[in-house]
Amino acid sequence: MSKLTKNQKIALSKIEAGKSYTLAEAAELVKEITYTKFDASFDIDVRLGVDPRKADQMVRGVVSLPNGTGKEVRVLVLCSPDAEAAAKEAGADYVGLDEYIEKIKGGWTDVDVIITQPAIMGKIGALGRILGPRGLMPNPKSGTVTMDVAKAVKEVKQGKIDFKVDKNGIVHASIGKVSFSADKMVENAKEFINTLIKLKPATAKGTYIKSIYLSSTMSPGIKVDTKAVTE
Repeated sequence: MSKLTKNQKIALSKIEAGKSYTLAEAAELVKEITYTKFDASFDIDVRLGVDPRKADQMVRGVVSLPNGTGKEVRVLVLCSPDAEAAAKEAGADYVGLDEYIEKIKGGWTDVDVIITQPAIMGKIGALGRILGPRGLMPNPKSGTVTMDVAKAVKEVKQGKIDFKVDKNGIVHASIGKVSFSADKMVENAKEFINTLIKLKPATAKGTYIKSIYLSSTMSPGIKVDTKAVTE
C-alpha cells in the first residue's frame, strides 16, 4: 500500500469521519481539499438500488448541466454532405464521413463525442470494436444518433453528458471543474441527481439512491446526506 502524501493527509484530516454533508458543504469541501496544480474535474458517484444485470433496471440517460462541464469537448460529426455546413456552424471540431471512418479504422480516436445520422449508422457499425470500448459509439439514447446533428453538437458543447450505471450499480460522472464556484457545483450536482431520480426503473425495489459521494480528480470522496437531496 502506497504512503499518503502530505496533501492527502491534510485532505483526509478535514473530512469528519462518519459524517454525511449537505451538497453545499460537500462542494465547498471538495474545493478546499483539492491540491492539484491543474483544474481538477468535479466528480459525482451515486450508488443505486438497482440490478444492472436485469434489462429493466438498466439506468442510462443524458443530462444538460446548467453550468456546463468546464471541459473543452472535441466533437466529430459523421454525416451526409448536406448536413456538413450546419454541423460546422454549430461548432463541431471535425466534420465528414468516409475519410474519418478510414482514420478511425486506422486507430484514430482523438475525440470526446461522435455524432451521426440514423442513415449513416450502417457504415459506422463496423467501427464498434474500436469505438465501443472507448465509449465513443453513437447511440440514439444518448442523443448522438439524430437527424438534427447541429442541435446535438450545440447541446454537447453547452454541457450535455450521457451516463449509465455500471455492473456494480454505480453511476459515475464528471459534472464540472473545481474552479467552478460552489454554487455552480451544487446546481450541476442537483440537476444530475434529479435526472437520476426521474429515471428510476418501475421494477426497482427498496431504497433507490443508496449513497452519493462528491470528489475531485485526486481527492478523497465526501459522503453526501442522501435524505437532504432526495426529499
